[in-house]
This record gives sequence, structure tokens and C-alpha cells, in this order.
Amino acid sequence: MTLELCVPCLLGLEGPIADELKRLGMENVRAENGRVYFTGGADAVARANIDLRVGERVLIELGRFGADTFDELFEGTKALPWESIIPRDGAFPVKGFSLNSKLFSVSDCQKIIKKAIVERLKSVYGIEWFPETGGLYQVQFSIMKDTASLCIDTSGEGLHKRGYRPAHNAAPLKETMAAAMVTLSRYRGREDFCDPFCGSGTIPIEAALIAKNRAPGLSRDFTAMSWTVFDKKIWDDARAEARSKEFHGGYHILGADIDPAAVAMSRENAARAGVDDIVKFEVADATKFDRVTPNGVIVTNPPYGERIMEKQEAEALYRAFGAAWARTEHWKLYLLSSHTEFERTFGHRADKKRKLYNGMIKCDLFMYLK
Repeated sequence: MTLELCVPCLLGLEGPIADELKRLGMENVRAENGRVYFTGGADAVARANIDLRVGERVLIELGRFGADTFDELFEGTKALPWESIIPRDGAFPVKGFSLNSKLFSVSDCQKIIKKAIVERLKSVYGIEWFPETGGLYQVQFSIMKDTASLCIDTSGEGLHKRGYRPAHNAAPLKETMAAAMVTLSRYRGREDFCDPFCGSGTIPIEAALIAKNRAPGLSRDFTAMSWTVFDKKIWDDARAEARSKEFHGGYHILGADIDPAAVAMSRENAARAGVDDIVKFEVADATKFDRVTPNGVIVTNPPYGERIMEKQEAEALYRAFGAAWARTEHWKLYLLSSHTEFERTFGHRADKKRKLYNGMIKCDLFMYLK
């Protein structure tokens, strides 16, 4: 069975995800706005769920078609081979969104799509009523510029739910975004690594997972693991393959925060992630940063001044940290901020910038390559 697979993502992360999929040996990888497509069999579903660091989830796209009217949406949905994935007792709730399209009522679209799937499955299975007591086959639709995409979610909870962070502090950074920042810094475990605003430790923990080449999904389950259409052996094989590719070496990874409670939380999260042997945390003031290194990279997400702190306090923090960083040597810096005047406040113009979204907040990743 060759499947059309799709990884939705935050805008700006299509490139890193496409690179990940290519490194995993996936076929026909191509990026679009907010999603990356590839093709593969059931084994590709398992490997993508277990190995992807930056993508939000893995979807099977059953079809794409134009839908200017509800009739077109119904007929297009009914024409798709839902029975190739959903068994007669499968639960198939429908959710989705519509943007810049004539069919703008999400609730009406949900009802039409559900009805069309039921009609399709009735004709295939020869039954009138579906108990939906079996596994979950979450149907996801998107209608963008009058083009409908109909998918089934294989992941369940988003891929950012690694399983190591039940505790978090205010305004946490998603694990997938943290992994993206570390990936964009090109850190691979060779140089010193530091996050001086570590919060609940997400960035240093993701850096440790990358340094060890440990698959982020090893310790969690996925919805498609219960599907009857897939051989359960594919998940065991994918996990075994991932474990065989882990690295074991000496790493220098540090997270620091001025808040002792955040540091304690980071240590707990690192232990749950199984990387507390290679990542250290300490209480420290980022505005007094003076670490010495022959070769180091700082990846960090300081407070934006939107929820945690007032804007003026955030600017004072940026100014003081900028002065401290400027006095150091050999520390490259990758800093995420939504502040429109960040470079002026920080006191240094970035060598490069990359637009990213932290949730719904438009940000820039400022890159300083000293």
C-alpha cells in the first residue's frame, strides 16, 4: 500500500522538515505552505511518527479536490477510498478548518464530510449503522482557496508531546519549535551548547536528543498503533531501527535560568527524557553571562514582554544580555523573539534572520555568527 502522507507544520519550518524526511529516506518529498508531503507504506508512517523532530503530526491524505459547493464537497469526499483505512467498527470523527473559501462554515463542512464517508462505507460494507466502537480514525479536512484536502490522522496527540514534559512553566515553547531552533543552529553535539533562559528545559533537552540522535517519539504511543490495517510489527521494527542509530559520547549541554523553580523543573524533565546524564542545569542570571568556550552555540527563547513580562522589562533584559554576550568570545547565538525592535534593543544587528511562528506569535530567529 503506497500512501500519500502529509506533515503539517508551523509556517517557516517546511524546509527543516523536508530535510528530515529526506534524511529518513522518504520518497517524493515536497514542501508547500504549512505542510510537507511525501509517499510511503505503513513502515513510513511508523518511522515518521517516531523519528520526526519538527513536524506536528503525520496524516494520510486520501485525496484533494476542488470544492466550490457542498455538492462538490460531498461527492468528492464520497469518491475517496475510506474503506482502505477505516474498518466497519472504526470511530471516524471529523474536524478541520476553512480559509479563503466559498465553503466557510466549518460545522456544515463537518456534517457534509461525515455524511459522505458514511454513505461510502455503507455501500462498501453493506451495513446501515456504524457503531464506531473500534479504534480512532480521526478525519481532518482543510479547505483552502476552494481546494479540499481530506486526511486521516495517524499520530493522535501532536508530535510535540514527547512524553517528558508533563510539568511546564508559563508560556512554554513547543518541543517541535525547540527542536527546529536547535536544528537551524546546526548543533550536532560537537561544540558547547547553552540556553541561558531555559525555562522548563525544552531547548537543552531537545539539543541532547539531537546530540544523541535519539528519536523523539520512542517513549510514546500513536493512534495508528491500534489500526487493524497496519501490521503491529512495523512499530517494533521502527523503534528498533531508531535505537540502533543512537550515538554515545561526551557532550557539554547546559541550561540556566534565574528562577530556581524552573531549574528544578528542567532537571525533572531531563530525567524523564533520559538525558539527565548529558545535560546540566543551574541557577544563573543571563545578564551576567560570561562563559568561556573555544567553540559554542547559544540557542534561546527569552521572554517576549507579551505575557510573562512588560515590554519595557523585556527590553531591559535584551539590552543587558546583549552587552553580556558581546563581551564573550566564540559563542554563536540563535535567539527567538517577537519584538519588532529587537536588534536595536539588543545592541547588535543579526547576521541572518528567519521568520518563524511560536504558536500564533510571529517571531524572528536572530542569528549571530561570531
